[in-house]
Amino acid sequence: MKNISKYAAVLVITMLVTSCITDKKETTPEVKEVVVQQTAIKSILTAEEQADMSPDEIIGRLKKGNENFVSNNLTQRDHSSQRREAMIGQYPKAIVLSCVDSRVPVEDVFDLGIGDIFVARVAGNIENADIVGSMEFATAVAGSKLVIVMGHSACGAVKHAIDKTDAASMDMNALQNLLNEIQPSVTMTAKNGEVSSKNTEFLNNVIYNNATKTVEDIRIASPKMASLEKEGKIKIVAAVYNMETGKVDFI
Repeated sequence: MKNISKYAAVLVITMLVTSCITDKKETTPEVKEVVVQQTAIKSILTAEEQADMSPDEIIGRLKKGNENFVSNNLTQRDHSSQRREAMIGQYPKAIVLSCVDSRVPVEDVFDLGIGDIFVARVAGNIENADIVGSMEFATAVAGSKLVIVMGHSACGAVKHAIDKTDAASMDMNALQNLLNEIQPSVTMTAKNGEVSSKNTEFLNNVIYNNATKTVEDIRIASPKMASLEKEGKIKIVAAVYNMETGKVDFI
């Protein structure tokens, strides 16, 4: 009887240890990583998908993506697979002109991955000949249906333009030229409150006006894109990203 009891005890202990080992294996990081990779998006946007989407539908998708970003629920993506697929070709649905600000991660803001959008960056999200040329490539050549000029709250370039920082006196003539490009937006806003970057309402109004003015400047600078927009093939819109909330408001 004693031998049988000892055998039974050993059997129970063995089963418990085996169970613990099995449970531990199921929760290891390696297993979790495999599960994530199996559910992550591996494909990229195709030419057919790009062609089937309207500008308004793209705006709707970007708004939904921004909701995911705000709620911290970004889509899982297999970047290795997407990177390899992207070697075949690219069919982005939009081009976004954003400020260079490092706190504005454009793809993440719209919950997008490799091959989804073109991104152009310049301090103060203003247009110039090279930026407009890039937009013409994105739309007229590569088939993107939407152009977004996205300003953002607390923009440093806009602040310096409002406060009339003298960059030229510090041997930064190129920066001075950039700040001068933002000045018209400051001027058109000046009648509405104290002209100071510390006046948050005034600053936000300049940021808004700067984005909308850039949209109008793009239409003037590119007859081709203006024509595509009149035909309903593309849209050129302004938006503002709120760095505190993560939300993008389309204007």
